[in-house]
Amino acid sequence: MSLLEVKDLKTYYRTIRGYVKAVDGVSFNVYKAQAMGLAGESGCGKSTIALSLLKILPSSGRIMSGNILYKGSDLVLMDEDEVREGIRWKEIAIVFQGAMNALNPVMRVGDQITEAMTLHEKETTSEEARERAEKLFELVGVSPTRLDNYPHEFSGGMRQRAMIAMALACNPSLLIADEPSTALDVIVAAQVLKLMKELKERLQLGMILITHDLSIIAEICESVSIMYAGEIVEAGTVVDVFKHPVHPYTQGLIGAFPDIKAKRAKMSSIEGSPPDLLNPPSGCKFHPRCQYAMDVCRNKGPERKNVGDGHIVACWLTEKK
Repeated sequence: MSLLEVKDLKTYYRTIRGYVKAVDGVSFNVYKAQAMGLAGESGCGKSTIALSLLKILPSSGRIMSGNILYKGSDLVLMDEDEVREGIRWKEIAIVFQGAMNALNPVMRVGDQITEAMTLHEKETTSEEARERAEKLFELVGVSPTRLDNYPHEFSGGMRQRAMIAMALACNPSLLIADEPSTALDVIVAAQVLKLMKELKERLQLGMILITHDLSIIAEICESVSIMYAGEIVEAGTVVDVFKHPVHPYTQGLIGAFPDIKAKRAKMSSIEGSPPDLLNPPSGCKFHPRCQYAMDVCRNKGPERKNVGDGHIVACWLTEKK
């Protein structure tokens, strides 16, 4: 049974020029103790999905339709009080992109973690929260003595570990990590990602990993969903999608990524740029950039098709196979 099931989610942003269709009919499942990678170019709607799941969209954002079923309950139908008291941080937590900006610079890191506990768990005393915070720091590989430091006294990797500790403060079942390796050097990023993989297995966490780096998804995730212009164009197990990509966009992403084990060759690229989501192209949104585009691609959007063992693709090319 799915821990999280998203069905035909549509989240738009209101502007003076009309609605930006940031997420336009997205569906996926996340399971206990498994990680799903969400990949795609900047602006394709990945982070908007995360904000939708926690219902922390900016004032201009709105879930237009669809379902977000968490352990069988539809979060879309819940009001703000229900989500804040019963779901956000307690059941679903997030590690935001850019740990330095996510931490309060004038508040000790330990106080920020204990505040999350006492705010969402009314029965927890400050002493109990402090003890748990110390254990969380040990869990993420930071000395508990650093709880009394301010964010600026931490390195980038330590801030990211502190954010992970804060996300785990209320023992959630689902963790969302939005670009967890952003602004970290290669060695520190590898350490943080190794930590997340270990925590997923040790705590049996369901996880959504949002990134544009396919190597991170290959390392941590069991499944992957490839996003383009607010839609998921291909989804399946990491092995199926990366070894046998079907959608031209997925093929382009993988072709643009260097393989250190393969024979040296020129990397390919995807010509053009993502569409304006205020006025997206007709038909398949990828057709202006697709070398295989046909007349039907320009006139009608493709349906999602199972090409084998849960490998889902939204492309008219599958009709020719």
